[in-house]
Amino acid sequence: MKRSSWGWWAGAGGLVGALLLLRGRYYAPVKRVMDTCLAGLALVVLSPVMGVAVIAIKLTSKGPVLYHAPRIGTHGEIFDTLKFRTMVVDADKHATITAGHDSRITPIGKLLRATKIDELPQLWNIIRGDMSVVGPRPESVNIVEDHYTDEYRELFDARPGLTCTGNLLYYVFHEHLEPPDDMNPEEYYVRYLLRPKLLADMHYVRNMSFIYDWTLIFQTVYIIVCKWLNKAPHWTPKFATEPPENWANPPAKNN
Repeated sequence: MKRSSWGWWAGAGGLVGALLLLRGRYYAPVKRVMDTCLAGLALVVLSPVMGVAVIAIKLTSKGPVLYHAPRIGTHGEIFDTLKFRTMVVDADKHATITAGHDSRITPIGKLLRATKIDELPQLWNIIRGDMSVVGPRPESVNIVEDHYTDEYRELFDARPGLTCTGNLLYYVFHEHLEPPDDMNPEEYYVRYLLRPKLLADMHYVRNMSFIYDWTLIFQTVYIIVCKWLNKAPHWTPKFATEPPENWANPPAKNN
């Protein structure tokens, strides 16, 4: 092999090695470039899927295709996340948290939620710089204002993301749970589900890196495929500190 070829491979190997070691604020500029490239590519590749979702929503329920959800993002600033509408119009006037078999979810909305296709418009949020591919899922304004303590404020140091450890925890362990009869969905979410979810996201924020991002991206794909196949994924989240003892099996009507 020619010396110039050896030099090229050595340079490429050094670049890959540097990427694998990047963490925290040193990783942030690279992460932003990666986010933009991945989101742009995904928008092109998944545009047929998104087109079918648009048609399905218009044909099966009244109202707009997109739902603009106010969320708290980086540095505590409010922004609108974009989602395909999966619920009846004005559903958020009754409650911002869904749980189990929520009657407000439309038939096509159930499919969009199960496949996570409803989240695809957030690729545009990523391109705009509101969000990242991987980062803590942004919470509703009222949940942050009423229930976040100072302990959780470090989550605002990172851009909110399309997927993260806390989001996967909720998807795998909690999404199907029905609140007890004496508790509404928001009360149940705050009492039993919010803290483990946030502790999992805090672990990501404290250990954010190129390797951690790609690990979570592949874990997300794996978990979604398992859900499609109706199989239980073999996955356990990591937490910043010790989670509540019953984090995986909180009290529930159907648990």
